[in-house]
Amino acid sequence: MQPAHDIALLLARFQFAFTVGVHIIFPAFSIGLAAYLAVLEGCWLKTGRSVFLDLYRYWIKVFSIVFGMGVVSGLVMSYEFGTNWSVFSQKAGPITGVLLSYEVMTAFFLEAGFLGIMLFGMNKVGRKLHFAATCCVSVGTLISMTWILSSNSWMQTPRGYMIDPATGRFMPADWLAIIFNPSFPFRLVHMGLAAFLSVAFIVGATGAWHMLKARREGKAATAPVRTMFSMAMWMAAIVAPLQIMAGDAHGLNTLKYQPAKIAAMEGDWDSTARAPELLFGIPNMKTEHTDYAVKVPLLGSLILTHSLEGKVPGLKDFPRDQRPPSQVIFFSFRIMVALGVLMMLVGFWSLWLRRTRTLFTNAAFHRVAVCMAPAGFLALLCGWVTTEVGRQPWTVYGLLRTSQSVSPIMLPSMAITMTAFVVVYVIVFGSGIGILVRQLGHAPQEGEQETSSANASDILAERMHPEVIESTSGKGA
Repeated sequence: MQPAHDIALLLARFQFAFTVGVHIIFPAFSIGLAAYLAVLEGCWLKTGRSVFLDLYRYWIKVFSIVFGMGVVSGLVMSYEFGTNWSVFSQKAGPITGVLLSYEVMTAFFLEAGFLGIMLFGMNKVGRKLHFAATCCVSVGTLISMTWILSSNSWMQTPRGYMIDPATGRFMPADWLAIIFNPSFPFRLVHMGLAAFLSVAFIVGATGAWHMLKARREGKAATAPVRTMFSMAMWMAAIVAPLQIMAGDAHGLNTLKYQPAKIAAMEGDWDSTARAPELLFGIPNMKTEHTDYAVKVPLLGSLILTHSLEGKVPGLKDFPRDQRPPSQVIFFSFRIMVALGVLMMLVGFWSLWLRRTRTLFTNAAFHRVAVCMAPAGFLALLCGWVTTEVGRQPWTVYGLLRTSQSVSPIMLPSMAITMTAFVVVYVIVFGSGIGILVRQLGHAPQEGEQETSSANASDILAERMHPEVIESTSGKGA
């Protein structure tokens, strides 16, 4: 029975990781894109330049698709807490459940109240009121991120609780300590910048794609295409270095409160001062050694402690049953860092091209920008893998084990639901992403049409079945 239970636990973990991995892309996209839309509309109201209005009308269509997929994918996880992780919900619910309900009562209500005005009300309300609606939706996405990260950060660095001796439940003792737990500020900034940077590279890649397409067709790129590409590259050049600095601060915080996670990320087994940085290696949990290690002397201590003499923890400092799986987060962390550095280099390259007045004509740079389209989201996913896998074997760090948090589930039911989830997600979100790519495949035009409630369904149908629309319209006659 024990092997079957272990496999069921593994499937429950994988199912939640799969659903979260799909879901997190869309809220991050919504956070960054909502802020971009607020900037575009603000620039239009401030300058009166129609190019900003054209871009707003173009990207709000993308936002409506992304926001919808985010809502749908997020609903599933609420049920998983009850079906697969009922023990965790029962014990940590007095804290995490309240924090998540705060998200509903603040962020969700704010977004729901103003989303319709934002999407369909530009010609129905005044300009300033519509701009206020856009800002409210953008602020709503940020508030949502704040409560979610507060809840998740509490699981990483729990504070402000007491444990009921009769039930073992985590009971709130100090809400300020719970909400503003030690890792929360660092993770909030890191995630917010990740959302902005990810969207910047999607916007930049879309602009670069359409400039390359216009060049192949012997045409000049439209003003909206050039403008959104320029704005995206400014964002990349500014935010990428800030993100690396935020990541460094987050790393120092993690070293203080979750040293086992740091040791697993670095592939270090023995606690030592003047530690090297492992650029590559294969951590071996059985032999307690990192094979094929490629090291840079002293760099590990310098990065982790900002001192060449700093002491870095090793996994041997912790019992075997309290060590995170180093072979996973060792690589996820390095992929995240490598992508972050690449994004920063692309941003710096854009500054040089801007200085030489070749930002809109350098085809090689445009091809690189297109290839970098998923870089932000891939880095974000690797960061979340590092954070969540690095917390293992705990759901509430140091207090509640993952194996103690799972529902009394059976292996056959977990196998069936896991298979169903994968099949349904591939169909539903594969179709949604296909619609999104079709929308991005159309370049923004001068005089871009706005999305209205009357034609929203037509836009969706056209993206899914363009041949049907063509055959039934006058164009196809």
